[in-house]
Amino acid sequence: MPRYASLIYNGYWWSPERETLQAMIDETQSRVNGTVRLKLYRGNVMVTGRKSVSDSLYDAGLATFEDDAGRYNQKDAEGFIRLNALRLRIRKK
Repeated sequence: MPRYASLIYNGYWWSPERETLQAMIDETQSRVNGTVRLKLYRGNVMVTGRKSVSDSLYDAGLATFEDDAGRYNQKDAEGFIRLNALRLRIRKK
């Protein structure tokens, strides 16, 4: 977004770069829907709620530290954790 804002600020609205960024934004946001509640106060914007019934990615059954009824296997994260820690193991050497 900083690059997009810079292009617009500097008068490049009709530039190929801005149009390419716009196409990418339009594509990534094509399924975004729902309602967001905002609170505006003295130059601040605070999100007070959000809701999307049809395409929400949030699943309370997965977003829990309690029993998830087997919906997520903790072993699935082992490879990611090992790969993410690789740089730390190399640094230790």
